[in-house]
Amino acid sequence: MGFLFSAFKQTREVNSLDWDGKMEFWCPLIVNTCRQRSVVSISLGELNDIFRRKGTSPLGLGTILQDMIRRGKLQKESEFAANVDAGWISWGVGLLLVKPLKWTLSTILGSNRVPLEETYVMIDLVKEKASELLQVYRSSSAAQRALVPFQELRAIAADICPDENTLCLALLQLQREKQVNVTLHDGEKIVKFTQHGQSRVSPVGDVDLGIYQLQKSEKLLEEKIEALANEAERCKEEARGLLHEGKKTQALRCLRAKKRTEKRSDSLYAQLDTIHGILEKIANSHTDRMVIQAYQTGVATLKQSLKDVTVEKAENLVDQIQELSEMQDEVNQTLSGFGLDSSGDDLDLEAELATLMQDSTPDGPSALPDVPDKPVFSNPARVQSEEGLVASLPAVPNTDLGITEEELEQELNRLTLLE
Repeated sequence: MGFLFSAFKQTREVNSLDWDGKMEFWCPLIVNTCRQRSVVSISLGELNDIFRRKGTSPLGLGTILQDMIRRGKLQKESEFAANVDAGWISWGVGLLLVKPLKWTLSTILGSNRVPLEETYVMIDLVKEKASELLQVYRSSSAAQRALVPFQELRAIAADICPDENTLCLALLQLQREKQVNVTLHDGEKIVKFTQHGQSRVSPVGDVDLGIYQLQKSEKLLEEKIEALANEAERCKEEARGLLHEGKKTQALRCLRAKKRTEKRSDSLYAQLDTIHGILEKIANSHTDRMVIQAYQTGVATLKQSLKDVTVEKAENLVDQIQELSEMQDEVNQTLSGFGLDSSGDDLDLEAELATLMQDSTPDGPSALPDVPDKPVFSNPARVQSEEGLVASLPAVPNTDLGITEEELEQELNRLTLLE
């Protein structure tokens, strides 16, 4: 531990093993620590507090941060934000968008020290966080809307972005990847994400802002209607209680207030229905626009495919095909009518066939050998042995087997049924 907490040599060439050993230990540890804390930026002062042991902080953390900056693993938070969009400067809460004076002076004087308060962004971690944020948005109910208020997005991403600074950095990375677009509208921060089927986000236009205003009004009306419904129910219960107490006049007053609340609620319902109708027509118009675009693409493709095709060319091709078909028929007829006079050959073939038939007819009985009138066994000893074998066999039984004709008939019928 004393070796790891000690300072680096002035240069790596002095002791490369010492230098590389500390780097291989501290760099992954810093990254994993930030990942466990769900943060994507860190400063030297925070690292000193995190890794403080027995009142002592590692002496080489500044050198480690410089090495990570040189290898592109770290970038100053101000430079990271400025490289994406200057518009973020106006509302990037929590971002150090102005270089600290100490850093500027140390750069001018040629010092390589890292200021304690300078915040650095870990490039790999901010990319991971940006991907998580995009997945959380697409799995939420807000994915049905093109524009999302920044405060609502904070609530959606509370589990993966513990503070506003981390959320801003993740959005900056998504904006760098062309996945989000951020704008200010009437002092409100609005975020637009890419929708399904889009490779990159489109700029926030007047149509998007108009739909956002309608959706915002819709949500506001729903909240007011719910509040009026609760108010009407409260007036009703209060009137019931006053009636039980015998305070009829006050109960009537509560009922009048209930009627007025219900009337206001009905009016808001009508306005809400109008907004619903407008939003539905806008959604249908988007569908119609997609269909029209598909038609236009189909017509353009069809025109391109029929670019060199005309009616005259088609008729010319049909005439040529007809002429070639007629020519082929004439050729086939000519070839089928062409033949040699083969009547003489046919007569010769008939005569040869008659000769073959005569040769195949037998003239008399076949010359077969006579039937022998003596035993076929020519060896007397073999004949005697075979006679002895036959004599040794048991006699053929001539007794009754004990089976009657009726039993045989029954067995035959059973076999017939089985078949």
